[in-house]
Amino acid sequence: MNRLEPVYEITSRLKTLLNQEITAKTREAMIEQVNQLVELRGEQLEHVKPPFSEEEKQLGQELVAMNRAIEEKMEKLFTELKTEMKQVKKQKKSNRTYINPYDKVRTRDGRFMDSRN
Repeated sequence: MNRLEPVYEITSRLKTLLNQEITAKTREAMIEQVNQLVELRGEQLEHVKPPFSEEEKQLGQELVAMNRAIEEKMEKLFTELKTEMKQVKKQKKSNRTYINPYDKVRTRDGRFMDSRN
């Protein structure tokens, strides 16, 4: 049996999962599934040791190509998440400013200080 087949299967599942459309509602569940698959793949990779057969080398090259695609998808997901977090933070600030527009105003009670004395 090929030692890389479990790693290949997990990587394939990970790629399929990341190719699905990601919405705000499904993002959290998807990120959790991705984390589980990455941990499982890491555990399987610990059992893979050289020397490799020709079949395993070919499968390894396919894994490297799949991994590049997975990294690009994960980077895109991370960037979208950061952008959305910035928008939420900006929206919260805007809402606070709308509710209390004079919150940040600093005054001296309308007094005038004459400095000529």
